[in-house]
Amino acid sequence: MKVYINGKFYSEKHAQISVFDHGLLYGDGIFEGIRAYNGRVFKLKEHIDRLYSSARAILLTIPMSPAALTRAVLETCRANRIRDGYIRLVVTRGVGTLGLDPKRCRRPSIIIIADKIQLYPPSLYERGMEIITVPTTRNLHNALNPAIKSLNYLNNILAKIEASNAGCEEAVMLNAEGFVAECTGDNIFIVKQGELLTPPLSAGALYGITRRTVIELAEEAGYKVREPNLTRYDLYNADECFLTGTGAEIVPVTRIDGRTIGRGRPGPVTRELEQRYRALTRIAGEPIY
Repeated sequence: MKVYINGKFYSEKHAQISVFDHGLLYGDGIFEGIRAYNGRVFKLKEHIDRLYSSARAILLTIPMSPAALTRAVLETCRANRIRDGYIRLVVTRGVGTLGLDPKRCRRPSIIIIADKIQLYPPSLYERGMEIITVPTTRNLHNALNPAIKSLNYLNNILAKIEASNAGCEEAVMLNAEGFVAECTGDNIFIVKQGELLTPPLSAGALYGITRRTVIELAEEAGYKVREPNLTRYDLYNADECFLTGTGAEIVPVTRIDGRTIGRGRPGPVTRELEQRYRALTRIAGEPIY
C-alpha cells in the first residue's frame, strides 16, 4: 500500500507523522471516508465540499485547492490500483508544540489512504442488524457541533463500546433532549406507513452524504421523506428501519433494544432503496483511470 502524506507517497511501513502533530495530540483535524466503486470515486465533490466546510468551522486552512485535493485522491487510488475500495482523507492542524495553541502549528498535514473495507459482516445485510440505544449522549451543538467531521471521535467510540459490551454492532445515540440523533457511525431512517423518517440535522445528526443520497433516491421513487424529531417510541413502532453511511452503505435493522421491528426481517422499502443505491454506485462518480 502507498500512503499519500503532504504531496509524497510512502510505503505502509514508512508512512509516518510527527508525534507533535496536533491531530495525534489533541484530535485537532478533520476527515472524510469516501468509497470507490467500479473504478469511480463516488460523490467525491460532495466529500471534498464537506471537508472544506468542516475546515472553515474549525478555522483550519487546507493548503491545497479543492481541485488539487481531488487530483491527489484520484492519484492515491491509482497508486494503489483501487477499483472498489475505501479512501480515508485526513487533514490535521499539523506539527506544533505540546500546548493547545493552534497558532504554533505552521502547516496542516494532509494524509490520504486508499484500501479495502468491510464494515459489517455480509450476513447482517441479509438478515438485518440488532442495535441498542446507549447512555452516552451525542455531543451538544454548542460544545462540539456534530456537523463537523472532526478527528475527535471519542463521543462515538464510547457509544460503540457500550454497544459492543451489549453484543451489538451499532448503537443509537440520543441528544440531550432525548431525541434520536444518529448511530455511532451511521445515520438512521425508519419507515412508517410508507413514509421515510429520519432525524433532522438539528437533532445532532451528521450531514451524511449517503443520507442525502438515500433521501433523493426515495423521493425519486415516490416516497415522502420527512425529518421530524424522533424518540425511541418511534423507533420501536417503525415498520422498517435501516442505517446509512459511506462505509455501511444501507444496512437493515430488525431489532432495537430487544424489540422486533416490523416483521423482524428487512422490509420492502429498505430492499428497494438498497437496489437503487447499488445501481447508482455502479455508474456514478469521478473516474479514477
